[in-house]
Amino acid sequence: MKYDSILSNVARYVTLQPQEAHAFTSLLRHREVPRKEFLLKAGQTARQISFIHSGALKAYYLDASSVENIIMLAVDDWWITDMYSFSMAKPAMQYISAIEDSEVFQLQRNDFDKLLAQFPVFEKFFRILMQNAYIREQLRIIQNLSMPAEDRYVNFLNKYPQLVQRVSQKQIASYIGVSPEFLSAMRRRLSEKNKT
Repeated sequence: MKYDSILSNVARYVTLQPQEAHAFTSLLRHREVPRKEFLLKAGQTARQISFIHSGALKAYYLDASSVENIIMLAVDDWWITDMYSFSMAKPAMQYISAIEDSEVFQLQRNDFDKLLAQFPVFEKFFRILMQNAYIREQLRIIQNLSMPAEDRYVNFLNKYPQLVQRVSQKQIASYIGVSPEFLSAMRRRLSEKNKT
């Protein structure tokens, strides 16, 4: 199994010595995730954190009417888990499933703990990952509360161009907090505005 993608991801934030890289890759489990298959269901405990080698996944919760509300869309070179469940060993509040056929590398929670205890460089790496995720979610919450829907959509297009062709308009609508019908009407308005 080739680990170039995940090692490149880590190398963006920290420098690994050969023995650290070997220890890390020896703990990874490769998994193929067919489209629509779940990595996690609400109520289960998230016992691993996953790096997306290829493919696309979504994390979402179901509201009281069983409507899917997307929390995260993730593609190649991104990490995904239910952080609350993974960190606290509590039942997950969200579902994680594949939008397209995907391959992931998974690090089990007990191996994660051993890795951090044995190699401080991974403490730094995962701290940076968590900080970046927290910042991303904080900005998203503020934008969803303060920005008009059209601005949220344009912001999504500009921030995540790699997602636009790989996820459905319905999924984008859920992610930015509007109905698919509203998004469709908004896209028409934007298209007409760009023509003038």
